[in-house]
Amino acid sequence: MPLYKIIKINETTTAYFWHISEDVTTLFRAISLSDKSLKRYEGMKSESHQKGFLAVRMLLQHLGYSDTNLTYDEAGKPHLMRKVERNPITHHPSPINQHISISHSHAFSCICISDEEIGIDLELKKEKTLKIAPRFMDVNHLQGLSMADQITKATIIWGIKESIFKIKSEKGISFPDHIFEDAFEINEGKCTAKLHFNDQIENFLVQFEQIDDYIFVFCKGLK
Repeated sequence: MPLYKIIKINETTTAYFWHISEDVTTLFRAISLSDKSLKRYEGMKSESHQKGFLAVRMLLQHLGYSDTNLTYDEAGKPHLMRKVERNPITHHPSPINQHISISHSHAFSCICISDEEIGIDLELKKEKTLKIAPRFMDVNHLQGLSMADQITKATIIWGIKESIFKIKSEKGISFPDHIFEDAFEINEGKCTAKLHFNDQIENFLVQFEQIDDYIFVFCKGLK
């Protein structure tokens, strides 16, 4: 299926969603993978994971990028090479990178491209998230809500923590011990959150919305 949805978050940040209706063979034949990506793909045991991986490349291809434009650092954080310009002093090619964050869940893959450092998460709403909520959040934030809204809010909070973790990419960060969402209502579509880590406090702006039965969360740092 073609591009499913586009969300313009701000002037320099856009999220793109692919609804995965194709089988894995169709996706694989539609794109060209680098040797490194092919090896990574072949090592995936889950067909669902393979589809998500390939659908991300479909999104990149749709936007005029190739698999080789996407690289990963030592922490596993993705980076997107936008273009190559000549350095005015050395005259050597200098890559200019954009920030990218990636998420996929069941029938959807999503990428978000920005000039700022960002993190995203896409999660299918399910009862399991609510059942494990005490492991990653303060369940007092769910008091007074219907069962459906508890699932939605727990999913949003998981997405907040996952998105901030993607931005920082540092070992030792704990969801329940270091990442804290400020109070919010589901219908507000935004909130703030904090990371308490290594004797520092960092603040983040959060935006979220429901897409079909999924929750999409976007985070960026606040200066």
